[in-house]
Amino acid sequence: MIHRIVVVGSGVMGRGIAYVSAVGGFETILVDVKEEQLESAKQEIAAIFVQAVSRGKLTEAERQEAEARLRYFLDLAEAVREADLVIEAVPEKLEVKKQVFETIDKHAPASCYFATNTSTMSPTEIGSFTKRPEKVIAMHFFNPVHKMKLVEIIRGLETSDDTVNVIQHVAEKMGKETVVVNEFPGFVTSRISALIGNEAFYMLQEGVGTPEQIDKAIKLGLNFPMGPFELADLVGLDTRLNNLKYLHEKLGEKYRPAPLLEQYVKAGRLGRKTGKGVYDYTKQGNKGDESC
Repeated sequence: MIHRIVVVGSGVMGRGIAYVSAVGGFETILVDVKEEQLESAKQEIAAIFVQAVSRGKLTEAERQEAEARLRYFLDLAEAVREADLVIEAVPEKLEVKKQVFETIDKHAPASCYFATNTSTMSPTEIGSFTKRPEKVIAMHFFNPVHKMKLVEIIRGLETSDDTVNVIQHVAEKMGKETVVVNEFPGFVTSRISALIGNEAFYMLQEGVGTPEQIDKAIKLGLNFPMGPFELADLVGLDTRLNNLKYLHEKLGEKYRPAPLLEQYVKAGRLGRKTGKGVYDYTKQGNKGDESC
C-alpha cells in the first residue's frame, strides 16, 4: 500500500502533483534544492486550496486535512528514507534525472516505487539508473495538474505488472483517469501535442495569422480547451523546445523545432514564468489575450 509520496521538484508540475497527492489522502513531501522555489510552491499550493474551497471542490475541513498531510523538504536523501513512492518532476534533462534517480535509489526503502513525470523520455533508460528497474515507470501528468483528468502511464521494458497496478491505483486516488501505454518516444499525447504546437510556430513565422487568430481557430474549430500558444506559454517554451529536440533526434524531421520557437527561447521569452512568451503577461490586466 502507498501511504507516503515524495515529489521531487517544486516547479509547475511538481507543485501540482504534490497538491493532488495531498488531496488524494497521501502523506506528501515536496522536495526542491532551492528554498525560494519551495516557498513559491508553498504559496501557490495554498492559493489553489483556497480556490478549491471557494468553488466547492473541497470543504474547509478537507482543505485543512490535506494541507496537514503536505510537508516541504530541501534534503532529498532525508525526504525519501520512508517513502512508498517517489515521483520525479525535475526538468527534462537526462543528466538531472540521472542524478535524482541515483540518489533516491540509494536512500529510499527497497519496497519503494519510482515514477518519472517525463513527457517524452524513456522510463527504461531512467530505470537503468537504479537497481530496481522493475519498480520504475513513467507517470505523465498534465498541466494544470489539479484540473486535468488524465495521467498517461508508460511502462518501460523492465516495469512489472505490480508496478503498473500500484501506479494506476495511486492515480485513481488522486482523482485521475489513466491510460497505460508501452514505451515509445513521446508516448501518445506528447507526440501529438508537440506536432500541433510546432506547426503553430511555423504558421506564425509564415504570417498565416496572429497568435490570437491561430489560438482561436484551434480552440473553436477543433474544440481544444487551450490554443497551442496559450499552452506553450503555460508549459514553458524552453520545455516545449527540449521536448521537440528529443523527438527530432528520436523520430526524425517532422519534429524539427520551428526556428521562431528557438528564437523566442534564445531571447528568454519562455512564457508565463518569465512574463513573456508568445504573449506578454507583464501588462496590467493581461490574461494572455494580447500579443507582444
